[in-house]
Amino acid sequence: MKLYHEVRGCSLAVDIVARELGIPLELIWVDVPRKLLPDGTDYYKINSKGQVPSLELPNGEFLSEGAVIMQYLADMRPNSDLCAPAGTLARYRIMEWMSFVASDLHKGCFMPLIKKVTPDDYRPIARQLVMTRLKWLNDHLADGDYLTGPTFTIADAHCYTIVMWTEYQNIDLSPWLHLQAYLQRISRRESVIAAKAAERAEAERTAKATAS
Repeated sequence: MKLYHEVRGCSLAVDIVARELGIPLELIWVDVPRKLLPDGTDYYKINSKGQVPSLELPNGEFLSEGAVIMQYLADMRPNSDLCAPAGTLARYRIMEWMSFVASDLHKGCFMPLIKKVTPDDYRPIARQLVMTRLKWLNDHLADGDYLTGPTFTIADAHCYTIVMWTEYQNIDLSPWLHLQAYLQRISRRESVIAAKAAERAEAERTAKATAS
């Protein structure tokens, strides 16, 4: 299967999950601002929304939306701990977190800071929203290693990916010790180390190509 991916994108969470599960994915790096694939073709032909991630399935169909793709991959390995079985309350708790991260933390909080079209007078408001949510996450993590208990799940891969955008927004995490410990705990996982190494390699390749 092919994962259409972006450096510093939310698609990193999908790569982490696939590596956790031992599911090999071919990474196709997308120039999302220009909607171009590495060969120069139009990414809109893959995903008409122009967004990542997209997953090309073995039958040639495409699946989009990171939260859905992560569930799909986890269900390919039903005996893993990354996602509870369908129909259980534990599954719905994970989905609860997936929804929060996608809609509130990602789209509602970070995207206004990332988007160039955001009015300057709204940026302090958006930043304060991020800070409020980070404090809330920190308070929640005071009672456990991961979002839904003692076990790393797809919700943690998702949350880690989005919260790490604080690095690009120069947001200091030092006030939130539980959140810092959570991010450090996840960053030590082999899947995360490998996924971020692939991302760095692509960033370096792109930088060299641009400079030449």
